Amino acid sequence: MQLRLLLPLAATALVASGCSALTESDDATRDDQVAVAFYPLEYAVERVAGDRFDILSLTSPGQEPHDVTLSVATTAAVSEAGLVVYESGFQPAVDRTVEQNANGRTLDVADVVDLIASHHEHDHGEEEGGHEGHDHGELDPHFWLDPLLLADVSDAVADELAELDPDHSEEFETNAADLRAELEELDRAYTEGLAHCERDTVVVNHDAFGYLTRYGLHFEDVVGLTPGAEATIADQHRLQRLVRDEGITTVFSERLASDKSARTLADDAGVRLDVLDPIEGLTDETADEDYLSLMRSNLTKLQEANGC
Repeated sequence: MQLRLLLPLAATALVASGCSALTESDDATRDDQVAVAFYPLEYAVERVAGDRFDILSLTSPGQEPHDVTLSVATTAAVSEAGLVVYESGFQPAVDRTVEQNANGRTLDVADVVDLIASHHEHDHGEEEGGHEGHDHGELDPHFWLDPLLLADVSDAVADELAELDPDHSEEFETNAADLRAELEELDRAYTEGLAHCERDTVVVNHDAFGYLTRYGLHFEDVVGLTPGAEATIADQHRLQRLVRDEGITTVFSERLASDKSARTLADDAGVRLDVLDPIEGLTDETADEDYLSLMRSNLTKLQEANGC
């Protein structure tokens, strides 16, 4: 029953009424349907739900989730879903749609896990070629890069699904426990695999990897909190010195955002450019992958880059 796609275009009446006017009663919701905001949440829900629910993603494969906008069809999915799983503060359009249109249960994973503060420390000011600065106190939404936090979300998903389908609550609990075991194994692999490295500094495209610092790594980002932004000249020069002084071998770009700034830094510093995936979504290139395989691939690349 799982569907990794968006709903077809909703009825003509929905188009005419506008996205913010979908205020159906609870009776209109489908208890067998779950709307999920973006890929890591989709993965967790699929693993816990098994084949008991239709799972509908609000972010298409290949789409950058930060700036997603919702069509009438996806707004209808939120309105009709028995459960919507999302993360407040990560996708403003989703936040607004959930607030205005969700008629069923909602699970905001930001209420489940303790989000950490952004590790973005340097100033990407409004210099030539730069972009507006960001609030350094902003929370980092990329909690799923800590496998144990994703396990906590999976437990919360099991509880929510049990409310919709009490007859299969034990199945959801078992599925969540099985997923937790795999995520705990992944956590051990990171802990052991990054315990003895020649370097602990990693240069990445944008500030998305703060949850990996508990494995002893330190991340320096090229463009700050906004994946598609461009680095300032001052930041490019600072990072060139950092790469040289610390013997860094690799600058990491990512799949769903431009690699322009990361590539420029790698070329100017004379080091390798590779991809470290923040796993915000799948692409054509990673269509056959999943969260676990992408996390393992990231671990291998971090070990190679840092001499672990």
